[in-house]
Amino acid sequence: MKIPSIRGATWFDRLTDMARPMPGLSPSIRMADGMLDGESVRFITVVPDPDNHYPRAVNGEVGLLEGWSLAKAVHQTMNENRDKTVKCPIVCIIDVPSQAYGRREEAFGIHQALAGAVSAYAQARLLGHPLVGLIVGNAMSGAFLAHGYQASRLVAFNDPGVQIQAMGKASAARITLRTVEALEELVATIPPMAYDVGSFRTLGLLSDLLDISNPDTPSDHDVSIVKIALLRAISEARKDSTLTSRLGAENRARSSLVRERMKACWQSEAA
Repeated sequence: MKIPSIRGATWFDRLTDMARPMPGLSPSIRMADGMLDGESVRFITVVPDPDNHYPRAVNGEVGLLEGWSLAKAVHQTMNENRDKTVKCPIVCIIDVPSQAYGRREEAFGIHQALAGAVSAYAQARLLGHPLVGLIVGNAMSGAFLAHGYQASRLVAFNDPGVQIQAMGKASAARITLRTVEALEELVATIPPMAYDVGSFRTLGLLSDLLDISNPDTPSDHDVSIVKIALLRAISEARKDSTLTSRLGAENRARSSLVRERMKACWQSEAA
């Protein structure tokens, strides 16, 4: 039986000082405010829910309820800050094993639920909310796209328990007609396909990689390291709310070239 990760819940509690989650959301979504250097910060995370109405989403997966609840949580935050000149930062604490895979999820429009979450996060970022993603565990597939990937700054733990990819190893092995062992040999030579956080960093998607002594049972010193990193990321996000900081990394050269050529073609057509 798979034991769900509780890293997201653990770090949510530590960073909000055990604040009671705000009501009105799915039990699998927690939202509360914490203080960083005297400023109120909105923390949002996805946690396992053994009593989830949808069995495919009991281990922290992002499914129908999670997608719509994330969208609701972010829209609530935007509404609360509607008349404020300085918008409150939003920190997505990320430990999501995957999107929820199931016939009911597909039939009831999981693509729309997750798109709703993505849209809400993007709107918040464009409205001036410093949006930061803190990857404490898994950041996999559509779950990561729905919760965290829209952040203008991503901070991750330098830990074997952190895996970032578009598809889990077993699924990727099946779809490429390989064994898991053969897949691991392949991805070791192709950084964009790799699962380890070090390879992910070479894509330019991380603004910070933190060495934490115990990600599962963090010490006060661990929490202090994370808070300092979040403050730095929030400050950077306030100066630049775009995603352009992800370009220019060692393994993004061709992506940057494609963008430049597409931009040139677009401009020539417009002229």
